[in-house]
Amino acid sequence: MMKSAAAIPKPLARLSNQPRVRDFLASAYAEGRLSHAYLFCGVPGAGMVEAAVALAQCVVCPNDADGTCEECVRVAHRTHPDVRFLSPGGVSGYLVDQVRELEADVAMTPVRAHSKVYVLDRVDQLRGTAANALLKTLEEPPENVMFILIARTADAVLSTIVSRCQQVPFRVVPPQLALADVSQRSGSGEREARIALSVAGTPDRAVEFLASSDRRNVRLKTVRLLCELANDDAWDVLVAAAGLCEEVQIAVGLRRRDKPAPKREKIITEEVRQRTAGQEEYYSKPMLKRLEDVVKRELSARERSGIIEVLAVTESFLRDVLVCCEGALEPIVNEDVSSSVEQIAHTATTAGVLRALDACAAARSDIAHNVTPQLALEVMLLAIKEALEWQPSYR
Repeated sequence: MMKSAAAIPKPLARLSNQPRVRDFLASAYAEGRLSHAYLFCGVPGAGMVEAAVALAQCVVCPNDADGTCEECVRVAHRTHPDVRFLSPGGVSGYLVDQVRELEADVAMTPVRAHSKVYVLDRVDQLRGTAANALLKTLEEPPENVMFILIARTADAVLSTIVSRCQQVPFRVVPPQLALADVSQRSGSGEREARIALSVAGTPDRAVEFLASSDRRNVRLKTVRLLCELANDDAWDVLVAAAGLCEEVQIAVGLRRRDKPAPKREKIITEEVRQRTAGQEEYYSKPMLKRLEDVVKRELSARERSGIIEVLAVTESFLRDVLVCCEGALEPIVNEDVSSSVEQIAHTATTAGVLRALDACAAARSDIAHNVTPQLALEVMLLAIKEALEWQPSYR
């Protein structure tokens, strides 16, 4: 354990909710004994992705992990060409092509930094040929390459992969501790921090949510849409869903409010240019094609994450409606829109709200199974309208 807080690199110092993890990684970094592969284990919301970002910043930063330089900022924004974030690309888990692309990328020299980092989320969904392909890379890792694998438990990951990683367990963060952390870091009140946590899930993401006026705007538009469902016909719902998807794209950086939406191909081209530091001519055509495929998946994942946040807003709002319907004594989360919560609770039933929450769960499942975000949102809103007995009408 590290005794001096001053010895902890700035990126790792942010892991205040996981002091054991923070000190363990800081000690390894200070002593130059970082492992080539880590397995972060814990429940969602424990801060494992945030810890992976912090460690990646330490690895690629040229300024002794200052946490503020251009390289660190790129890692935080997930635009650093030498830090890759991967998640399952298929309904049943990781695709073999994903791991093969990773293998090909591992063999290449870093673009900007002296090392490369690969962060693989939900590696419990790594099976079969894909798992064996990654195992070969873990067995004979190239120099200056680090893998950070993330899973709920080590038991859910193939034992052969676990044996080649250094395990780092994450504890469950108590709600009050997370609330205090968000309030302190964002400078917001307890009410705003509680809302942000209900939407974003983890303290780090909650702080990012509070710092983004666009994401907060999406939340308010979602609440307004839910309140208008009672008087909307089916066409109105579809139009509202399309408008909300546009707001999500603005919030996640896929388009600008003051300009027409750029073609997805243009966004991909610009992203590839950034990741190759403007030196595409030095890359082979197959490698550029693989990079384009990676960017396409990441852009889709970014949009899905924005829609997932809309679902979280909807679920949080509906749970507050349920609290009011049941006359429970516990306070609601969305206090700033309490009048809207009461408005819907006045006409809703407990059974109806529960069915509406089921519609949210179904939308999450649809998105996980690669249903387009806008379609999943449209189906969910129509289902909520029907569940709350606001019968669909048609023009």
